[in-house]
Amino acid sequence: MSEPLIVCLDVDYRAEMAVAAGLWFRGWTAAREETQAVAGFREVAEYQPGEFYRRELPCLLGVLREGPAADIVIVDGYVSLELGHAGLGAHLHDALDRQVPVVGVAKTAYRSASDVVEVLRGQSTSPLFVTAIGIDLAAAAAEVKRMHGEYRVPTLLRAVDQLARRSEMPVRIDPAG
Repeated sequence: MSEPLIVCLDVDYRAEMAVAAGLWFRGWTAAREETQAVAGFREVAEYQPGEFYRRELPCLLGVLREGPAADIVIVDGYVSLELGHAGLGAHLHDALDRQVPVVGVAKTAYRSASDVVEVLRGQSTSPLFVTAIGIDLAAAAAEVKRMHGEYRVPTLLRAVDQLARRSEMPVRIDPAG
């Protein structure tokens, strides 16, 4: 059985645009990506508390179109926020026709989140908060714990964050695609 193709995604918001980045890698313990994509977006929706997905989802879908189809998607955030309230990851799962499992890895606690596994990595005493849809939550949390890197945030999750933040590119994609 071959290792799954996983993509981790992140978005950086700037004054008049957003930059979404994706790193595709083979297997949970990969130290390096196989490919990457960056996409710029203008006319990004304003932030609305409890509806973050309205802002972020079009950017994530846009950068996913720039790379190969993945077996698993990792987002910076939550899949579910609380019972009956979908988070970014659940909305992405729906947008992908529920065909691709989505794992949420958040760095901060969402007080009323349900179905969350706290994962301690490295020497950190601050957990990552893992949620999932389309994949067993305990298995997803165990895989996040195994991801490459000795620090709290896995190597490739840190790298996609830095790629989104550091990319200087002309805006070429509208949220609608």
